[in-house]
Amino acid sequence: MSRNKLCPQCKIRRFQVKNDAGQSVVVMVSENNEIIPIHDDESLEGFDLTVLYCLGCSWKGSVKSLI
Repeated sequence: MSRNKLCPQCKIRRFQVKNDAGQSVVVMVSENNEIIPIHDDESLEGFDLTVLYCLGCSWKGSVKSLI
């Protein structure tokens, strides 16, 4: 079973990424630091993948900060 990366602050595994239009997609991050939309039909094209926003707390940061 693959393990998803967790928020360093609240330890959940769901995040948002946003685009310039203010839209967001809910994602998970694999143990290989791959950002994956939780819904298969969603694309990450045009979204800023350098900043993740935690859905459980106020944390935001890069994939490298996850645990």
